[in-house]
Amino acid sequence: MRNTDRAGVVWCVLAQTILGSSVPLMRGVVHYPAMTGQAARYAAAAVLLTALARAGFGGPPPRHGWPVRRDVLMLVANAATGLVAFNLCMLTAVRHADPAVVGTIVGATPLVLAVLGPLLRGQRPTARLVAASVVIVVGTVLVHGFGHADALGTAAAVGTLICEAAFSVFAAAALPRLGALRVSAYSCALAVPMLVIGALMAREAPRLPTVTEAATLGYLAVMLTVVAFMAWFTGLHRLGIARAGLFVGVLPVATIVTTSIQDGRFPVPAQALGVLLVGAALTLGLRGRTTGSSSTVEDVAMARREAGPRTGSLAP
Repeated sequence: MRNTDRAGVVWCVLAQTILGSSVPLMRGVVHYPAMTGQAARYAAAAVLLTALARAGFGGPPPRHGWPVRRDVLMLVANAATGLVAFNLCMLTAVRHADPAVVGTIVGATPLVLAVLGPLLRGQRPTARLVAASVVIVVGTVLVHGFGHADALGTAAAVGTLICEAAFSVFAAAALPRLGALRVSAYSCALAVPMLVIGALMAREAPRLPTVTEAATLGYLAVMLTVVAFMAWFTGLHRLGIARAGLFVGVLPVATIVTTSIQDGRFPVPAQALGVLLVGAALTLGLRGRTTGSSSTVEDVAMARREAGPRTGSLAP
């Protein structure tokens, strides 16, 4: 792999490791009003990300200053699906299905992105990436195991899968012009009013969080949102949707390792086999001629053509 590909791998692994290791910590906010807590989390993250952008950490701002119309559409769609709808679907899923069922269904994300990524560029999916994604799905099933779910729980888990894939697809469309930091900041900021409206419609009763809940929400805002979002979007931009999607398979591995450490128990043999399968599949998917960088160059070129010469207008 070229240096840019190695960097993309590191960013994707970091993002999914943070996400996977954060899943057990969600138990700390299970009794806090869901949409209220998520709104607070994304609001705090948006403030931190904006401060980082103003300090110059996200690189120079776009030539036109603000997102163009196409960017706004992609960012709104990203916030609505990848942040708001994802949380609502996940909340419904865990109430009507065992976590194993939810984890197994969402674990099919690499396969969805391996097929969807090339199709969005008018290309045929790569057999090697599809094969690697299938192996990752099998490994995820072994890591999570099986469980029980009613019809609503299964539907919500499938919705979570769709939202997880949409999170990467919509973000990828805005990354060439805005960069990982600004896409993260705008997405978080746009999700806040959506969640506030949802909380009002659901008649959630806001309350001050306990010390544990406040600490958990703070961690989720800083690590799971600011750091993990920036890492994932950076890796996504470098590797492309299909290849970056493989690393969603790291999520269940990080989850089971973290849970085992916290609960003081070792994974069962089937889970260990699932971890090995995920590792083998990642190796398979990353071998051979790389295509992620070329697709990124194509995306940048397309973005520049669409942007054209600017004089401060917000219209494309």
